[in-house]
Amino acid sequence: MNTRIVFFGLNLDIITLEDTLERISKFIEDREGVQHVVVNVAKLVYAQKDIQLREIINACPLINVDGAGVILGAKFLGINIPERVAGIDLMDKLIEYSAEKGYRPYFFGAQEEIVKNVVGIYKEKYPQLDIAGHRNGYYREDEEETLIENIKNSKADILFVAMGSPQKEIFLSKYSKAMDVPFTMGVGGSFDVIAGKVKRAPEWTQKIHCEWLYRLIQEPKRMWKRYLITNSIFLGMILKELFLKSFKRIK
Repeated sequence: MNTRIVFFGLNLDIITLEDTLERISKFIEDREGVQHVVVNVAKLVYAQKDIQLREIINACPLINVDGAGVILGAKFLGINIPERVAGIDLMDKLIEYSAEKGYRPYFFGAQEEIVKNVVGIYKEKYPQLDIAGHRNGYYREDEEETLIENIKNSKADILFVAMGSPQKEIFLSKYSKAMDVPFTMGVGGSFDVIAGKVKRAPEWTQKIHCEWLYRLIQEPKRMWKRYLITNSIFLGMILKELFLKSFKRIK
């Protein structure tokens, strides 16, 4: 069954979290070397002009929708997306899977204290979890080759990269083959949430699609531009598409 659609020039896989986990498990078992990406409103808007980002996203074998705005916008255009697959939820589930199936995750990114806390939290929760390694996200350009070699030598099955966009997408696109990790995914600020540095929105705000507002209130200086500007642009894209559809029907 083909579950992939094209939405404003981006490929999207219209699947649930459980379907996503099944696919990832197969990628790992087959040692395929797959880069995963999630798409939210901000990333979708940036990809309209950032050709490199758009090409990287569209080349990924697995692309989840992580954004209530994308789901609501698609609904206005008659496209049903079954559920949001948030990057942090997927990462959390993959850690649980790893503990059960013996997969070895590697954590890369964020500050040293943060990534160490994340490793400690998951080891306490899943004592049987075999962690391949971890490293903070700060390095010089001349350290890059050693960094890639260390990740490769760790024999990790999953690599979580906690960087912003488009840095994490570019990094993984550039080095995934060299690192030889079966499944890689960018997780943005998820390490900060797991470590308790940033609070995630309560579940009830997620259910009413207002997690973005909670994050905006919590980190106004960092998030205002992303949400207010990109959300406005996306709304304009949706309205334009609705107008064009109506115009075509009239003709």
